[in-house]
Amino acid sequence: MKIITISREFGSGGRELGKRLADALGVPCYDREIIKLIAEQNGFDEAYVSHLSEKVIQVSYPMTIGRRFVTTNPVLEQQIKIISSQREILRQFAQKGDCVIVGRCADIILRDMKPMNIFVYAEQQAKIDRCIANGREGENLDPKVLLKKIKQIDKERAAYRELFTDTEWGDMRSYHLCVNTTGKEVKSLVPGLVNYVNGWFEANK
Repeated sequence: MKIITISREFGSGGRELGKRLADALGVPCYDREIIKLIAEQNGFDEAYVSHLSEKVIQVSYPMTIGRRFVTTNPVLEQQIKIISSQREILRQFAQKGDCVIVGRCADIILRDMKPMNIFVYAEQQAKIDRCIANGREGENLDPKVLLKKIKQIDKERAAYRELFTDTEWGDMRSYHLCVNTTGKEVKSLVPGLVNYVNGWFEANK
């Protein structure tokens, strides 16, 4: 089974790379589908789930995902429910067969299924430029604002990872392949990446 996880810096093009890689391999890519299913199963708004799906829950003590404990904070209860649901949904998708999964610590949650784990990154200016190029109408695309957003989201992703493992988010030793998209069109990287992925799985049979 070929399961590929994509971890990525905000603005690096990791989501696009995951989708294009999945298309080239002829396998499903799971990203927004995870959020939609969590929302449907728990009666939450998709925007709310999206907002929390890769953020650390605000607790002052360690926790094991899936372990029940008592809390009187309804917001915290919802956050825990989202994280627990996300974990189960990731496993359900992976068990269906070959796939690419973007974000949400899938590399850690699915490690017993031996996925290939890719980290996508880029230089700060390249990330700002990509955010501007892909920006929506009415969005604040001031470079200083975007840089602040990039740093904040990456900080949240790093903290979220700490819920599942003590390995550092973005540390090359935590992944099988790190891809720098600086100065590159994401689609131009895919053919070589497909060859690498196929070779990696062949070597790890």
